[in-house]
Amino acid sequence: MLLKKQTVWLLTMLSLVVVLSVYYITSPEQLSPETASPVEEGQITTEVAEEKVDGSKVTDQEAKSTAGDKQAAIVTESAGDEAFDMLRLEMQDDRNKMKEELTSKVASKDLSAEDKNAAYEEMEKLTELATKENVLETLIKSKGYSDALVRADGENIRITVKSNEHSAAAANEIIRMAKDELGKQQPIAVEFQPVK
Repeated sequence: MLLKKQTVWLLTMLSLVVVLSVYYITSPEQLSPETASPVEEGQITTEVAEEKVDGSKVTDQEAKSTAGDKQAAIVTESAGDEAFDMLRLEMQDDRNKMKEELTSKVASKDLSAEDKNAAYEEMEKLTELATKENVLETLIKSKGYSDALVRADGENIRITVKSNEHSAAAANEIIRMAKDELGKQQPIAVEFQPVK
């Protein structure tokens, strides 16, 4: 009876593999969002027209200079959007280094149980703080802002928001959300940066 169960199982798995293979081979090719468009997020695509407005042809030199100017504009716009990403990565790297140090303390045989517990609690606080920062960034973005960066390190909480419009009321609302989410009585600074 055992041999029959193994045979049934094997045939079932083989038939599943065959069905999936046929499905993938016959299904139309669908590109993932990453491969569908070679343009990065935040970039603008531009096309150079072959004729000027007055109907005369564009020379190669004019086309190259126009394309060069447009490429420069694209690079600066992307660089502006990448600044927040770079700061996030830098903060994440710093926290990962701190977590590695704390993990080595927890794994150390030389430290007492109290020191290991303190290191573990510190690791948990770092993880919780990163989660709260992400939640707060999402809350701020849900209020209609294009991007937000929350840095709650040390004694200050710094929030940078990308928005063309800013007011004291908007800053107060962001500060209130930060106090509700982070639950700390630390000084909170809100900075608005224009959207590029």
